[in-house]
Amino acid sequence: MMTTEPTEPKDAIPANPLAAYQQMLDMWGQMLAPIAALNRDKVDPKDRRFQGEDWNHPLFDLIRQGYGMAAEQMMSLAEAAPATDAHEKAKQLFAVRALVDAMSPANSPLTNPVALRRAVETNGASLMTGFQHLAEDIQRGQLTHTDPTAFRLGENIATTPGKVVYQTRLFQLIHYAPTTPDVLKTPLVIFPPWINRYYILDLTPEKSFIKWCVDQGISVFIVSWKSADASLADVIWDDYIAAQIEAVDVVRDLLSVPSVHSIGYCVAGTTLAATLAILAAKGEADKVRSATFFTAQVDFEKAGDLLNFIDDAHISAIEALAKDGVMDGRYLAATFNLLRGNDLIWSTVSKNYLMGEGYPAFDLLHWNGDVTNLPAKWHLSYLCDLYRDNKLSQPGALSALGVPIDLTKVTTPSFIQAGREDHIAPAQSVWKMRDLFTGPNRFLLAGSGHIAGVVNPPSAQKYQYWTNDAPVASLDDFIAGASETKGSWWPYWRGWLTDQAPETVAATGARVPGAGTLKAIEDAPGSYVKTR
Repeated sequence: MMTTEPTEPKDAIPANPLAAYQQMLDMWGQMLAPIAALNRDKVDPKDRRFQGEDWNHPLFDLIRQGYGMAAEQMMSLAEAAPATDAHEKAKQLFAVRALVDAMSPANSPLTNPVALRRAVETNGASLMTGFQHLAEDIQRGQLTHTDPTAFRLGENIATTPGKVVYQTRLFQLIHYAPTTPDVLKTPLVIFPPWINRYYILDLTPEKSFIKWCVDQGISVFIVSWKSADASLADVIWDDYIAAQIEAVDVVRDLLSVPSVHSIGYCVAGTTLAATLAILAAKGEADKVRSATFFTAQVDFEKAGDLLNFIDDAHISAIEALAKDGVMDGRYLAATFNLLRGNDLIWSTVSKNYLMGEGYPAFDLLHWNGDVTNLPAKWHLSYLCDLYRDNKLSQPGALSALGVPIDLTKVTTPSFIQAGREDHIAPAQSVWKMRDLFTGPNRFLLAGSGHIAGVVNPPSAQKYQYWTNDAPVASLDDFIAGASETKGSWWPYWRGWLTDQAPETVAATGARVPGAGTLKAIEDAPGSYVKTR
């Protein structure tokens, strides 16, 4: 009896999954190439979401171009839709733009060809890793942007030598060790925002603004705010203003100096402006020799995309989310992520979940994910009084510590820095501080945004900044006549600071942390920065 061996059909699918995948793509490519050719130029060729040769395949090019057409149509409809006022229109456009970003085919494992190819090449291991990343993030309640084990406070981040020399229930005061034989007599007290950790100004040694200032011969102190818990549920804006005044007085007494330089970053800069107004009203303005503001707003009329989250519905949601009088910092982090959804949400979804990539070791993203909790009472009043009602810009509309706040009474010499691409504190909004303060001020426009525009050390040789000493009435006029300088603006600011008070003293005695009347409590970075 004769037998025959079974033979494979001529066009059998190859056993190699990658070859099978390529064969399928070839088939669809032949079918769809003519159609795809008719729908070019609907997506920006520089769009980072659609980079890679796989996106040029007719099937995925058609998907990409179809998405581009749909996105264009949705935004056009949103532009044409009726709205009661400009604020409502901005909210509509923001919401539709967020939806358009979420709809991108790059965000789905079924329509992202780069993720599909990686899944085939790894026999599905990339998807399994991505699923594990997703499960871990769900458990954390927060997107992971960087390797959580890559940085350790005091070891490879926030390493500038110093001591905690003063402490309250709300903050620790860190005094940094001098590295030069002489220092400016007038010390510098830095107030970072309490919605983030202070070490944005003390990242790796190469990026540390604090270390740079110390090496420039400045006696540096910084406030490290405590992440809120139930014990701080009663804290309001008055308490942060009182804390700033307390820190100023503590440093003045420690070093036996009449005044200090100050820096306020973001919300702490907003608060510093109110602090200066209160000191002026009390006849104590001379306690602060100069004030520097990093991306800080005092007039919120043009406060940018964050205004889209200021309405009764959002405020009610915050009230519902706040437990024990505390606002979980993860909710605020999610809000900031939405402002740059493609960069801070969907690119992470693609890399971590679809591609199953390992986490990078990136100090800035590590800091960005190190969230702090907020006193809910303060947060709600901040949103309502400042963002919604813009009371800080109205003389006497707000009071703190029993004193009406009038920013037009601020005559302290001020250095006002804004980021040209800042989406949190737009330069146009920061500029308005100049319209309220009545003392001498210097405005500087830095390249980049809310973080990179500030944390730009000279050694990086990145970005640029613009200055204009002419008396101009608007930001547009400032830019039109501005001089551009490549690189970091820090040395320019150092020159301005020295001009305010050039006298120097030996870096001995109380200038050494713990050697004066305030003894060291613990080494920097302290314990408050580690509270969760």
